[in-house]
Amino acid sequence: MSLGVALVGSGIFAREEHLPAIQKTPHLTLRAVYSRSLKSAEALAAGTPEIDLYSEDAGEGKTYADLLKRDDIHAVIIALPIVAQPQYIEAAINATKHVLSEKPIAKDVKDAENLLKFYHDNKGNDSKDKAEWSVAENFRFHSSLLYAREQIQQMGRLFGFRVNMYGNVKRGGKYFETAWRKTPSYQGGFLLDGGVHYAAALRFLLGESNRIVKVSAQTSQLQEHLPPIDTLDAVLRCESGVSGTFSVSFGTTFPGSISEYAIACEQGTVTISKSGKVVVRDAEGKEDESRSKDFTDQGAGVKEEVQVWAKNLAEKTLQDPRQTPEEALKDLALLEAMFVSGTKSGDVVELSNQ
Repeated sequence: MSLGVALVGSGIFAREEHLPAIQKTPHLTLRAVYSRSLKSAEALAAGTPEIDLYSEDAGEGKTYADLLKRDDIHAVIIALPIVAQPQYIEAAINATKHVLSEKPIAKDVKDAENLLKFYHDNKGNDSKDKAEWSVAENFRFHSSLLYAREQIQQMGRLFGFRVNMYGNVKRGGKYFETAWRKTPSYQGGFLLDGGVHYAAALRFLLGESNRIVKVSAQTSQLQEHLPPIDTLDAVLRCESGVSGTFSVSFGTTFPGSISEYAIACEQGTVTISKSGKVVVRDAEGKEDESRSKDFTDQGAGVKEEVQVWAKNLAEKTLQDPRQTPEEALKDLALLEAMFVSGTKSGDVVELSNQ
C-alpha cells in the first residue's frame, strides 16, 4: 500500500533530505508540497511532475487548510521553523492526517507538553480514523549509533560517558543565513536546533537503564552572531550514580575532527566519531579490530527514518519507539534542563521525565 503524502516546508532540510527520502520510499507517493510562499513551493517542486502546490499566496483553494481536506493525502511531513510547527501539527491531527514533524518537538518543554496533550485529546480512538504523530530524529537512525549501542549493551555496567561536539557556524553559511535561525525566537539558538541531535544520541546510547536525572551546566555566547548562547558544558548524573560530560559548541575553534561520543563500560569503551567511525576497546585500552567499524558513508539517516515511518503506517504496525513524541519530549527536556542550569551559574537541575 502506498500512502499519499504532502511535504510541508521548503527549506534546506526539506529540499536536501526529506524530498529525496520520500522519492526513495516505496510506501509513499508525493501528492503535494506546501510552503508559506508559492515561489518557494515552486522551487522545491521543480523537476517533480504532477505535484500540486499549496501556499498562503497561491490563491483560492490552495491553502494549507485546503491541502488537509484532500482524501488522497493520508500523511504530512512537516519541516518548518521551530516556532511555526505546532499550529501545523495540530491542524493535521484535527484533519486525521498522520504526521512526521521535524525535531525539536517544540521550542520548550511547556509547549511540547501542551502539544502532546492536544494530540492525545484529539487523535481519535477509532483505529480506522486515528491520526498518528511521530517526531523525526534522524540521529537515532544512524548506522554508527545503532551498532555502537549494540556493542555498549554487551560490555557490562556503565562507568562513564562524554559527548564532545564542536562546530563553528559562520556568517554566510547556508543554515546561518536562514532568517529564523539567524535571529532565533526560541531558547538556545543553534544549541536547540542542532544540539537536540546530540542529546538524543546520548540518550539513545545510554538506554533506558541509564536515565539521566540531574544536570549542572555552564553556557556562554562566544560569537556575537550566534545569540543567545552558542556553547554548553555540562555534567550529567544518571540514576545509578554514574556521571558524564556533555560539551557542545557551535561557535568554537576546536576542530570538528575531535568531536565524538565516548562510553566507558565495565569491559571497555566505545567511541563514535562525528564522521561515523566506531572504535571498540577492551578494559586495558586495546582496540578490538574485529568489532571496530567504519560507517563514514552512512548518510544523514533521514531516508531510513522516513522509510520506517511509512512502512509502519502502511502495514499498520506499532509506531517505532524512536519516533514517538514522548521520546522527543525527553530529548528536549534534557537540553532545556542544561539551559536552565546555565542561567543559574551551574545550579543542579533535576529531571523527572527521563
